Amino acid sequence: MTADRPPYRDPRLPFDQRVDDLLGRLAPDERLALLHQFAPAVDRLGLAAFRTGQEALHGVAWMGPATVFPQAVGLGATWNEELVRRVGEAVSREARAMRARDDRVGLNVWAPTVNLLRNPLWGRNEEGYSEDPALTSALATAYTRGLRGDHPVYWRTAPVLKHWLAHNNETGRDTRSASVRPRVLHEYDLRAFRTAVEAGAVAGVMPAYNLVNGRPNHLSPHLREQLRTWTGQELLVCSDAGAPSNLVDSQHYFATHEEATAAALRAGVDSFTDHGTDGSRTTARLRGALDRGLLDPSDVDTAVRRHLHVRFALGEFDPELDPHAGTGAFDTPEHRALAREAAEQAAVLLVNDGVLPLDPAAGRRVAVVGPLADTCKLDWYSGALLHRSTPLDGIRERFRADLVVHAEGADLVRLRCAAGLLRVPDSGGAAETAPAPGSEGALDPALLAGRTDLPPLTADGEGTVFALTDWGGGVLTLRAPDGRYLSVADDGRVRASADRPGGWVVRETFRLEPHGDGHLLRHLGTGGHLCVAADGAKVAADGGPAPAVLTVETVRRGTDEVAAAAASADTVVVVAGNDPHINGRETEDRTTLALPEAQDRLWRAARAANPRTVLVLASSYPYAIPDAAAALPAVLWTAHGGQAAGAALARVLAGDVSPAGRLPQTWYAADADLPDLFDYDVIGARQTYLYFDGRPLFPFGHGLTYTHFAYAGLDARRRGDTVHVAFTVTNTGPAASDEVAQVYVRALAPSVPRPHRALAAHRRVHLAPGERRRLEFAVPLDALGFWDVAAGRWTVEPGVYAVEAAASSADPRLEARLRVDGPALAPRPVLERGLEAADYDEQGGTEIADRDRASGDCVTPVGTGPGELLYRACDFGAGVRTATVEVSGTGTVVLAGAAEGTGPGPVRAEAAVPGGPYAYTALEIPFTAAGVRDLRITLTGRIRLARVRFTAAGG
Repeated sequence: MTADRPPYRDPRLPFDQRVDDLLGRLAPDERLALLHQFAPAVDRLGLAAFRTGQEALHGVAWMGPATVFPQAVGLGATWNEELVRRVGEAVSREARAMRARDDRVGLNVWAPTVNLLRNPLWGRNEEGYSEDPALTSALATAYTRGLRGDHPVYWRTAPVLKHWLAHNNETGRDTRSASVRPRVLHEYDLRAFRTAVEAGAVAGVMPAYNLVNGRPNHLSPHLREQLRTWTGQELLVCSDAGAPSNLVDSQHYFATHEEATAAALRAGVDSFTDHGTDGSRTTARLRGALDRGLLDPSDVDTAVRRHLHVRFALGEFDPELDPHAGTGAFDTPEHRALAREAAEQAAVLLVNDGVLPLDPAAGRRVAVVGPLADTCKLDWYSGALLHRSTPLDGIRERFRADLVVHAEGADLVRLRCAAGLLRVPDSGGAAETAPAPGSEGALDPALLAGRTDLPPLTADGEGTVFALTDWGGGVLTLRAPDGRYLSVADDGRVRASADRPGGWVVRETFRLEPHGDGHLLRHLGTGGHLCVAADGAKVAADGGPAPAVLTVETVRRGTDEVAAAAASADTVVVVAGNDPHINGRETEDRTTLALPEAQDRLWRAARAANPRTVLVLASSYPYAIPDAAAALPAVLWTAHGGQAAGAALARVLAGDVSPAGRLPQTWYAADADLPDLFDYDVIGARQTYLYFDGRPLFPFGHGLTYTHFAYAGLDARRRGDTVHVAFTVTNTGPAASDEVAQVYVRALAPSVPRPHRALAAHRRVHLAPGERRRLEFAVPLDALGFWDVAAGRWTVEPGVYAVEAAASSADPRLEARLRVDGPALAPRPVLERGLEAADYDEQGGTEIADRDRASGDCVTPVGTGPGELLYRACDFGAGVRTATVEVSGTGTVVLAGAAEGTGPGPVRAEAAVPGGPYAYTALEIPFTAAGVRDLRITLTGRIRLARVRFTAAGG
């Protein structure tokens, strides 16, 4: 090459060769600097500064206005891969367009989130697609394909899947460990990631904050043992924000940051998101790890190579050949139409006795009521709105504004303290002229400060009437008549200053706490109580100024307002749900499935005044609403639908579009139906539609339309490694509509616990009245399989399987039987392989922990036990004479037959192993057994069991 065109600048060469050339030109310190999220420019080589991480979950986020599509769980409710692919394409085009005018906009996008919605109390439920791994992986593959683009060489954006692995709790999210047995790992959590990675549309993954089996996810051995084996492509693993420091600071997994950083890099983390834009501490830790011999320079080179691969794929070094350069599209008519289409397809009709659709031509009055009737809610990963359509806006436009009445249903109150009534002073026009928080791009909106340019609340004889909204659990917001929410800025002053609740620490939520004959008002963001002084209202911590004792004077009850509006209308639409920044969000799990009591009272008041009451739930998650489902003529759910939510809802209510969304997760009837939030064993705890033994309020896959569909002619045949399924769907009703045809499989006589039924395929199709269509599906034979812990591999057990054509997981319409022949599953070859402790069939009172800091599992009792492990069908051959248990810690291990009289008698091993949890010893004890028998192991004390080996009787 010529001196002015080195090989890394030659587009004729393959990326691998170009990356190696560029890597060889980088100095050691330049290589280290590339491993931080904010990689600096290397001017001498023409490398620009580069940032990993651009939030793009349902639109470009944190960088100002952009098209806002429905929340991810709403996209999940569409069950429509082609639609989701088009949304991903639109988002990536907007990212390109925004970057063209602001180089802070990144092209390494951190989306989508593929964590499975195992438990609907998870605070980040809105970010996932579904509780089902097949549906999640199908939609994630579609979205990443849209983000990536279809050029064979250059990527429009480089998507990173979040969050690896088994992450469903915000409570203690950086310190709690999920106990994930091998079957759940392979059958559930890994499947959500694998398909998208194998499809070649993923640039990398982001590990989660939590620990799995006692080991932080940023040290996950599955990055190497699983993820990187699924593709020959280089994958960039980006840490979550602050997680590298957590390894020492909150998780105490290592004593020094040099050890932690080295371990994370060796495990496969390639880009460190830590300390904001300051990369100096990360590079210092890496340099220290190299100096201490904890890292080899080749470890650094491996990570830098992955970083550079992403940048080459994004066309950074070939601007003249990049097919995506200059092709960005922003806020186009097509994107606006797509946002509305996505919101329409996300609507799920849960109940309908015929009251819907409403006829706009009938000229009848519609009351639109409730706390979400005239709002367009955004979540933490939304962009700023370019356009805004609330339910009230949409219904007014579609049903004539003069026929629509509105009632928010908030209580109107005055707050009296010793100094008088709280009042919002005149701002002198500052409130109207100042920019709204978040209206300009911010790389980290958590850093946005509350406004301090407005005067704080005072007290006088007149006061201000506030709209009080109770969001559940006593969490409330207070809004001034001009629409501004009470908020607390960094100076502790209480002002009417916020357009909406928001921020990493929400500044606009309060709680009234009984105190004598009145109440104290606690600000939840700071924990301080409201106090009122001559210079205005502020919050002060305990031990500060005396808090104000308030009397709440109700001017008007929200239920009265709603009842009056309902009585004046022919039909009532109650719009209830959640604010995505309150009671369930990143950092905060929900505590109940129940609808907030205040909202429950609203729909009851509306129905008492007018039986034609429709409940619309606009929410990030399911609710338990058995009374509403039984009492109301229609219930509809939609996730927060983005910029076109209101227009889409109005078109669905009017019958312009038949609702055809389907639930992407089970709606349970009560909190009692849920296991503990921290129980990740979907098999043992009988979680999700796959294993839940109760009766759900609304099942996975449920959703009604304005027509009816008939299913006929199911055929299921195996050809090689594929099951070919076909059936005919006919629209037998009066309206054109989409139908989501679902294919489920189930084993009829499994040897291990298997799902009641599992989704194997689905398709959303549009059918006119009377139209029929033959649908064909190719289901991989592996979809019938499970992870066989006895053999340590994926297995399709011989036997008979049911293949079902269904309208939901609880509504199979047709069934065909399919026989799979083959040798029966072999018992556990314990003489040859021994027993890995975590490969149990059943357990009670135990959890899986880390065998050592790098890899491997062990099992330990919860607390001090006892904990029991059951291993079925252990083949002891002609007989064994001893067992050797590999243990650490102090306690006892007891081996026995699974039931009295069915096997060897109990044999006890006592252990007291010094040296900490990772210092193991092998204890040999007499143990006799022969033939195929179940084995039960009981653990007590602070002991860890890693493995059991057996010695043949003649050995």
